[in-house]
Amino acid sequence: MNVETTLSSETPVTGAGDIAKADPGKYEGRRACVIGSGFGGMALAIRLQSAGIATTVVEARDKPGGRAYFWEKDGFTFDAGPTVVTDPDCLKELWALSGHDMAEDVELMKVMPFYRLNWPDGTNFDYSNDENELNAEIAKLNPADVAGYQRFLEYSAECYEKGYLELGHKPFLDFKSMLKAAPALMKKQAWRSVYSMVSSFVENEKLREGLSFHTLLVGGDPMKTSAIYTLIHKLEKDGGVWWTRGGTNRLIAGMVRHFERLGGTMRVGDPVVQVHTMGTRASEVEAASGWRERFDAVASNADIMHSYKDLLSDSPRGQKYAKSLARKRYSPSLFVVHFGLDGTWPGIAHHMILFGPRYKGLLQDIYDHGVLPQDFSIYLHHPTVTDPSMAPKGKSTFYALVPVAHQGKLAVDWDEVGPILEKRILDEIGRRLIPDIHERIVTKFHYAPSDFSTDLNAHLGSAFSLEPVLTQSAYFRGHNRDDVINNFYLVGAGTHPGAGIPGVVGSAKATAGLMLEDLAVKPA
Repeated sequence: MNVETTLSSETPVTGAGDIAKADPGKYEGRRACVIGSGFGGMALAIRLQSAGIATTVVEARDKPGGRAYFWEKDGFTFDAGPTVVTDPDCLKELWALSGHDMAEDVELMKVMPFYRLNWPDGTNFDYSNDENELNAEIAKLNPADVAGYQRFLEYSAECYEKGYLELGHKPFLDFKSMLKAAPALMKKQAWRSVYSMVSSFVENEKLREGLSFHTLLVGGDPMKTSAIYTLIHKLEKDGGVWWTRGGTNRLIAGMVRHFERLGGTMRVGDPVVQVHTMGTRASEVEAASGWRERFDAVASNADIMHSYKDLLSDSPRGQKYAKSLARKRYSPSLFVVHFGLDGTWPGIAHHMILFGPRYKGLLQDIYDHGVLPQDFSIYLHHPTVTDPSMAPKGKSTFYALVPVAHQGKLAVDWDEVGPILEKRILDEIGRRLIPDIHERIVTKFHYAPSDFSTDLNAHLGSAFSLEPVLTQSAYFRGHNRDDVINNFYLVGAGTHPGAGIPGVVGSAKATAGLMLEDLAVKPA
């Protein structure tokens, strides 16, 4: 069912930061369409609407959010996608652009520890930004690594300064822009992997795993992803790790509420089927219902391959670039088990990483060999320890996520394999944390790579779009503005800077800067 809503704001639209105060004449009559309502799409739509551009968001699914979808089942709330909120300031800025406060629509709750890391031998490691506690945790593994970790943190801070603050919101539209950034990146030894760089600072293997796994949360192999991604540690240390009361879905709901407050239009449950072009211009957007409208600019928050191969299929540019994209490397997919349990578990942290018996070998199976291994590492999400509202009283909400190879490498029948893998994952959680897990299950279901393909039009079922290796970063990633169709833009995981909430919100800032410049009414 199509849902279209438009709310007018009585609050004057003002600007802040990189968007100047709205000038009624600067964007008079300008209209933009954003395809997809994930974090990147909503962040872009808010930026455009805040500047005075009449913006319509068109979402294929029955609810906004893209990968940040959610289900309500048997009284439990299950978030589909991202659960770790970092750099809250990048989100707060979206409200500040129009003189509002994010707290009007969203309540953020601190998560401590950030993660509890657990190994098969029973070792636990609580990772946080409490310096004394973290040093004590490191010393338990290897006292000599306390000093090494401090050096690592200094390196991480340098990468954060260059890779996130300076380059994270800057579009790379030509090779010259890449060459300008290259010396600084090379100075930080960007060609080295995260794991390699971490290993140069600390000796303990568990600590090496604990300081390098973060890239998996944005689709990157710690053994291959550029060492620049160590910036995540500085990002977390300074900004903390947060949870949105009611679930990540409430953060999306808050963004939608704010966008509509500013006068933006949401069109939900109506998949875009074609972006029509005239020469080198996107002219109209057409949806499955038959809805069709003309816009001055179109931005896609959809999967990058879907954007070009399908939505721009009538354009020579779409056909040509889709062939180029098909040759690129894509991040793995995910297999996620959502389950609600009877009982509460105050001893199980909000975010846990249950490492398996292998690290490097497991990553090779997922990224290189394309096999479904017998062992796995699990990201266990337990939001009710922070926010009991996610489950009925006396019960708990969980999800267990394991990376698996994408469908281009791993060809299995998920209808057949899914229930088997689901049981193996629950058995492992039972063995390590909840012995009677199967008896306590109130409700459960799983989400497989085939679901990513079907529900999200994700190429090969990839959960994070293009793999974040150095040769697919910045200029070598999808450009924030298309090179040929000069009013067609990208936002989200497939474009610079990449996946993760700060990444896609950063891409929205880069893309909005281009669109605002391009859409400004030129003096007569």
